[in-house]
Amino acid sequence: MTSVLILSMPDSGAPPLAAEFAAAGFVVCGESDCAHLVREGLRAAPDVLVCWAPRPGAELFDALATLQAQQSLPVLFFTQDASVEAMERALSAGVHAWVVQGYARERLRPLVHLAQLRERQERALRSRLAELGEQLEERKWVDKAKGILMHARHVSEEEAFQLLRTASMQANRKVGQVSRQVIDAAHVAEAINRAGQQRMLSQRLVKLYALARSRTDGAAAALLMKESVQRVEDNLKTLEAKLSAATYGDLIAAARAGWTGMRKLLETSGRTADLGQLDEAAETVLAQADALVLALEASGLAAQVHVINVAGRQRMLSQRMAKLALLEGPPAALAETAGEFERGLAALSQAPLSTPEIRAMLEQGEAAWRELRAAVPGAAQPAGRMKLAAASEDLLDSFDRLTAAYQHSIQVLIGA
Repeated sequence: MTSVLILSMPDSGAPPLAAEFAAAGFVVCGESDCAHLVREGLRAAPDVLVCWAPRPGAELFDALATLQAQQSLPVLFFTQDASVEAMERALSAGVHAWVVQGYARERLRPLVHLAQLRERQERALRSRLAELGEQLEERKWVDKAKGILMHARHVSEEEAFQLLRTASMQANRKVGQVSRQVIDAAHVAEAINRAGQQRMLSQRLVKLYALARSRTDGAAAALLMKESVQRVEDNLKTLEAKLSAATYGDLIAAARAGWTGMRKLLETSGRTADLGQLDEAAETVLAQADALVLALEASGLAAQVHVINVAGRQRMLSQRMAKLALLEGPPAALAETAGEFERGLAALSQAPLSTPEIRAMLEQGEAAWRELRAAVPGAAQPAGRMKLAAASEDLLDSFDRLTAAYQHSIQVLIGA
């Protein structure tokens, strides 16, 4: 049997609602006033809410709207208010049958059924609207994911969609879900690459500053310094724009502050900044970039994006190796850096993510690493510094391209 909750405003002419609804075959599960409508509606959970209010006010409509927002149910309303304004407020508050001066015992059952049918129809329309909204969002995700794959893998739109469909079938997930994963993975992969570049650029700038001060190809070093400074700024702006301020804002702000201090030292007129002080500032920038990378790796895609971090760290180590040689760093520091680089090479060689393109890049990187190692002992002489500078830039270029290849790989983007 259909249960009803009755709300009756004070009115000497009100009919015996509870008795007449019970006589009409309904279960009256309670009666309420306006002040307790929401509480009683949620407690009783009736099939239909019946209201009697000759002149309903804003308080009643607000209570109805609050109840409907928490628990949708059919509402049958008897009133003497024939104004359009009241009718509009009633519809907005969730009334399904607004009966003006039309109460009669013989009409109760069809009016309850009318309220139920209208509420059911509204619920179906809301469900359909939500479904269409989800389909539209899914279409947007698919289109965006296709664009990412087309750009990353240089494939056609049809081929990109086929990649999504294949991944969808293999994972037994909707194409829209796989597309969302591609978008999230691309977002995190780019952020890790950019944050990782900040580590490398901190070391590269010290290296270039040292080369410029030693008058070893000063013009080229100055040009590369200018390019590196702009690269740091571009990375910070992109990270600030694309990453969640609530999640990563403090780390990005720290990275910005550290970079501001380092840039002031770099801009010291006449290149008279103390190299030791500049190197300390660079280490601060490196540590802050490392913290951001680690936070990004912990975003839920660690298994896919870790290889980008490893490859990106090799760029930093290539520049640190050259920097230490130019600054005549302690042999232990050089050996430690070389050991880290060798371990990174081994990890990348053993990584399951591998393609002919990536394997070829790894071989080029290993060859460039041998060139850099060979150049380190001659860093005290002008010719040796020139060779060291060239070898470190070649090694950086190799691992820049390798990191980008990992970033845009199908395995990282789709997780296949």
